[in-house]
Amino acid sequence: MNFQLQYLYWLAGIILLIVAVMSLRDRANPRRFTTALFWGLYGLVFMVGDWTYDLFGAGEEARRLLHRVIGALVVLMALVAGLGGVRLGSYHQRTQQQREESAKRLGNRLFVPALAIPVVTVIGVLLFNNIPALQSAVFGPGNHSTLITLFSMALGVILGGVIAVKMTHERVAQPLQEARRLLDSIGWAFILPQILAMLGLLFTSAGVGTAVAHLTQEYLAVDNRFIAVAVYAVGMALLTMVMGNAFAAFPIITAGVGIPILVLQHGGNPAVMAAIGMFSGYCGTLMTPMAANFNIVPAALLELPDRNAVIKMQVPTGVLLLTVNVFLLYFLMFL
Repeated sequence: MNFQLQYLYWLAGIILLIVAVMSLRDRANPRRFTTALFWGLYGLVFMVGDWTYDLFGAGEEARRLLHRVIGALVVLMALVAGLGGVRLGSYHQRTQQQREESAKRLGNRLFVPALAIPVVTVIGVLLFNNIPALQSAVFGPGNHSTLITLFSMALGVILGGVIAVKMTHERVAQPLQEARRLLDSIGWAFILPQILAMLGLLFTSAGVGTAVAHLTQEYLAVDNRFIAVAVYAVGMALLTMVMGNAFAAFPIITAGVGIPILVLQHGGNPAVMAAIGMFSGYCGTLMTPMAANFNIVPAALLELPDRNAVIKMQVPTGVLLLTVNVFLLYFLMFL
């Protein structure tokens, strides 16, 4: 049997379900039932795969029914999160004094578990890519570059966890408690990458780019080259702030403003437009909580008292870079 991507999804789902059970048993959490419900539903979403189609019968209608069920679970998760259902609990952590003593005892060895992840990932990728027989034996015939990376990274994470438990002499269940603490600290923002990726596909399929082009041409003076450039760059930043992902915003703004106005109407260089356009989107990434991976997760990892502290520090840089991008695009795109 060859290794498949869905096995990693199942692993993530199992971890989330364990987190849900731990949350349910945590009497220190005032919202333990809703917290457990949120992570339990999220775990169920990961457990769904091709095997679940048989539970709903055969045919396309059964697939649509399953998709509706998953959509209902996501809506329920949004309601739980929106009503403040995800709260912090207790995580069987050591005291501050115990952590300091452990840190002094371990010294620089503390970095070994973290470094194990990239090291194992690189070794795994190199081995599988340079030994075709090994790749075929584990993953089957064909190109599996993405799966190889994810598989190697998963092995690195597991190995890093084992090393950390051995070094710190913690209980085997403590990594799961720490995972629960981190998930509860991040809260609803943890699911944003998946939700926003799907939102980008929905926007593109719904023809939002065409609507943006119509509104831009009707209500903005895009005949002026500088205004057209500013609309494109600022639009990329603003839509990225809404969607949390510059890659999701790029096809929408480029289809609505970039190609029809900057390239076709004003004769701009599409390569320069794409490069600086994405850079403008990243300026929006610096200034939004929707980019949870970049702005919310670090605050949770560092246990900052203000979860928006990272964003507040990045706003001046984002605004300055966006202003520079507008002028760079204006002067470089039409050379």
